Amino acid sequence: MTDTTLTGVPVSNAAVGSKAEQAYQAVKARIVEGTYTPGYRLVLGSIAKDLGFSVVPVREAIRRLEAEGLVTFERNVGATVAGIDPTEYLYTMQTLSIVEGAATAMSAPLIDSGAVARARAVNQEMRECLEHFDPVRFTQLNQDFHSVLFEHCPNPHILDLVHRGWNRLAAIRSSTFRFVPGRARDSVDEHENLLKLIETGADADAIEKAARLHRTATLDAYLAQTT
Repeated sequence: MTDTTLTGVPVSNAAVGSKAEQAYQAVKARIVEGTYTPGYRLVLGSIAKDLGFSVVPVREAIRRLEAEGLVTFERNVGATVAGIDPTEYLYTMQTLSIVEGAATAMSAPLIDSGAVARARAVNQEMRECLEHFDPVRFTQLNQDFHSVLFEHCPNPHILDLVHRGWNRLAAIRSSTFRFVPGRARDSVDEHENLLKLIETGADADAIEKAARLHRTATLDAYLAQTT
């Protein structure tokens, strides 16, 4: 089986599989962490040399990232890291607030005291992270926290939509708290409020509303900063 690279040259998937996956993970990590910022030109030869690979698997990795919207490609320019599309961010966050709110509410009755303790421990790490703020670490901890709250959702279709939303934010999440670092402290406090609602057996509507408002507050802070 073959695929077509950005230059139009067919490449065997079997030939580049493992190295292409490694290259994909490496380049994606650098985009998410902010090492490769929006507009950064991805020179295939330089990346390949840095990773110790040939250009072929790197080209395949860049093609995959382009399909995911993390990279753009223009003739005579080449591949560059995609910028943040405010409209796409808006729609993704609005959608995620709805599906993640529903998933959290549906998960709540299934979250035991052990899971609450794990989430609270993560939230404490986030609070400690505020002292010497690292937006990349904070973002990862944020995802870990929310995963505890929504992963018990018994509806696999809703859970799939949540995962899709998080994936769409892959290149934006690390940037969000960079733009609005003040939002991080409020986020930690809102996490504790969510945990208390779950612990006290609050009704599903109250939990869903709190989860939605938590997500939209981040969106509102981001939009206020960038518009």
